[in-house]
Amino acid sequence: MNPDDLPIPKEEGFVVTHFLVVSDQDRSRDFYQSLFDGKVVLERDPVIMKVANSWLILNVGGGPTDDKPTVTLTTPANPDQTSAFLNIRVADIAHIYKEWSARGAHFLTEPKDHGSEIRAYVRDPDGHLIEVGQSRRSGRGE
Repeated sequence: MNPDDLPIPKEEGFVVTHFLVVSDQDRSRDFYQSLFDGKVVLERDPVIMKVANSWLILNVGGGPTDDKPTVTLTTPANPDQTSAFLNIRVADIAHIYKEWSARGAHFLTEPKDHGSEIRAYVRDPDGHLIEVGQSRRSGRGE
């Protein structure tokens, strides 16, 4: 592992990462690596991955610690209820839907047209929800 690959600010600023509680680090690492072409920076404890222009940390849950004394980390208890999810924007959702389905992704539905965007959702092995969307806006103030 190259220490320069870790998501650590060099002298100032900050880096945003997404921390997901997983039940099996190897299985989740393989999922994100296979589906999203994630680059594994640290294999486990925790898994750290660069996925496109973002970072994922995948680690098992656990009980409270001295810096979060009332918080227990766990995978989603009910995957049909969520308060947060990954949001991925793609250039061609029809192409991605076919490609990722062939790689084993199980989308909840086919991509649905919602006017300003087309989107579909997939779950990771622990039930974390991932929105995959294609914007119909050009990104030029439209």
